[in-house]
Amino acid sequence: MRSSVHPIEVESYAILRSRLDTTDLPPLTRAVVERVVHTSADPSWAGDLVCDEQALRAGRAALLAGAPLVTDVRMVAVGVTSRPATVALDLPGVRELAAADGLTRSAAGIRAAVREHPSGAVWAIGNAPTALVELLRCAASGLVTTPLVVGLPVGFVGAVAAKAGLRAAGLPAVSNRSERGGAAATAAAVNALLYSEETA
Repeated sequence: MRSSVHPIEVESYAILRSRLDTTDLPPLTRAVVERVVHTSADPSWAGDLVCDEQALRAGRAALLAGAPLVTDVRMVAVGVTSRPATVALDLPGVRELAAADGLTRSAAGIRAAVREHPSGAVWAIGNAPTALVELLRCAASGLVTTPLVVGLPVGFVGAVAAKAGLRAAGLPAVSNRSERGGAAATAAAVNALLYSEETA
């Protein structure tokens, strides 16, 4: 939670709401959509994001109760300014694990992070589609459970399929349908939950 909001942000949200009507969205879905749009200055995100209000409530409650936040890369962690995160790519032994198991470093980081946080962490994947694919593999194998996956990896190769796989897996999640994504949008979605004044 933040104690104050900068006047520039207040003005920015007023402009956003003059251009995009989000009043019909559930509270946390609206918070996520608006913060991603605000972060990107791109109202078309509103039609791209796929949110589940119940999952958002569970994820927010977990974060506010102190659940670990695990990100795939540092850029996502840096964007979430109100709390620390475990950065999967920075865990010890990731490079060696990637080489030994024939994984991308992003996927190896997720595999290592699952070993450290098999239950209860909120996962925020905003860079590599292979990281999200590995998280889905771990979940399907019963190696990890989570109250929420923020799955917004970016790229022309694999991103759309990975996010479709997330939705098909039935995990509580935020995703989007297109190739776009990235650290800024992912951090924005997490920040929306942390900053929201809605009750969990």
